[in-house]
Amino acid sequence: MARYGMLLNTRRCIGCFACRLACQMANEVPSDTSFIRYTGLESGTYPEVKAEQVMTQCQHCEDAPCVHVCPTGASHINADGVVLIDTTRCIGCRYCVVACPYDARVIDKDAGVAEKCSFCVFTDDGSVPQPNCERTCVTRARIFGDLDDPESDISKAIVKFNAKPLAGELTKSKFFYVR
Repeated sequence: MARYGMLLNTRRCIGCFACRLACQMANEVPSDTSFIRYTGLESGTYPEVKAEQVMTQCQHCEDAPCVHVCPTGASHINADGVVLIDTTRCIGCRYCVVACPYDARVIDKDAGVAEKCSFCVFTDDGSVPQPNCERTCVTRARIFGDLDDPESDISKAIVKFNAKPLAGELTKSKFFYVR
């Protein structure tokens, strides 16, 4: 089985929001809700100022706190290591929302259940997924793939750029950032 993850290169991101829009459309998420958030960060002092866009979303943690607190098992990790929500089992208790250190869960206002990034496993045809956020990224700031395959694009990019999880050892995140 694969162990899917994603690399987000903040040096390449231009803040066009194409990934966010593609995600919203594919998952039929309302325009006022998103599984992908952008945070503009500035560092340095004039005239040596740097600006970057940091995209955050579900980190698909191997030790996902949201899964551990779910009383019904609606939040779970599939065989490929993707953290998913079975909305038919979700009771809307919001424990997972509170437990997620990345603030990556949202509540569907109509159904009252939790939702989040699923790497588009439900929107693809069942083959190896290519998330819509990666597919639409015009600068190729996102790379998705099998973290256990040393020949995959993501594995090579993690080594090349010395990419690291956003919050260090907070969780065993499968998202790596180039900053």
